[in-house]
Amino acid sequence: MEVPIGKVIHYYDKAGVAVVTLTALLKVGDRIKVKDRDREWEQEIASMQVDRKPVNEGAAGSEVAVKVDNKAHEGALLVVEK
Repeated sequence: MEVPIGKVIHYYDKAGVAVVTLTALLKVGDRIKVKDRDREWEQEIASMQVDRKPVNEGAAGSEVAVKVDNKAHEGALLVVEK
């Protein structure tokens, strides 16, 4: 079963970074799936930042910037398998 853990609120094209509002805990090393419009992909969270400072995890309710493998549009969902 897939459980949503966040939603993309902004994407920085040149950096390949998505700003995500989290609804659950997310850690560096977690395997996620990004569901964006008519496409989706899986990836591991390799890096995460809050206020341009590296962090190892983000709590529910926080906004984090994560490096993504593909362009992610506003509204794309991050999900995990439970």
